[in-house]
Amino acid sequence: MSKVEAFRALHHHRAPGDPLVLPGPWDAASARVFAEAGFPALATPSAGVAASLGYEDGQVPADEMFAAVARIVRAVDVPVSADVEGGYGLAPKDLVERLLEAGVVGCNLEDSADGVLKNPRAHAAWLAEVREAAGDRLFVNARVDTFSCGIGDPGPAIERAALYVAAGADCVYPIGAPPEILPLLRAGIQGPLNVGAPADGGPSPAELGARGATRITFGPGLQRRAARALREIADRLVR
Repeated sequence: MSKVEAFRALHHHRAPGDPLVLPGPWDAASARVFAEAGFPALATPSAGVAASLGYEDGQVPADEMFAAVARIVRAVDVPVSADVEGGYGLAPKDLVERLLEAGVVGCNLEDSADGVLKNPRAHAAWLAEVREAAGDRLFVNARVDTFSCGIGDPGPAIERAALYVAAGADCVYPIGAPPEILPLLRAGIQGPLNVGAPADGGPSPAELGARGATRITFGPGLQRRAARALREIADRLVR
């Protein structure tokens, strides 16, 4: 079984309360820590990688992001999926080629830009082109940004998710969805459901799984928590 096949299989036939937990490494060293801890796969966060490279989220040049992701992939044996934001303006075929060159098995793709939601049908058509170019070589996680853009009604998220699944997305990620509406999203969305979890506090991955999450990611939360811990160590050293 190839890495992408193994990664895809991890998302299916999961029991309620047992979601796939994917830590988000921001560099090779953190990736090794997570892999050595026994996680079966990893998912890079764009904001966490940006911080490690000295950029604000969304400001990393494409070449630097792909190079950073490739270093993470080389550091571990487990499958790695990459958050590549909105695709950096690359044509679907070129985006797929860059992802495969980096060695990843999947990607996150956002449906907003600069805080503004994209036209869902146009975005679905673009996702379909990504799917066609990738074939079965990449696991496509389609992010749904309605909640992060201030729309609390789950209806638009469910509608967008349906378009993206029909376009060939393997999973959808309604980022920022409140935990209490996860059962509604689960009932209205076909296929695997990615849910973001806090790095500390809030519902546990098992609790989110019981509410309908198939997989759990943490965005930049783990990188930020590690940075806080390092800051505390630094503060003690200078006293």
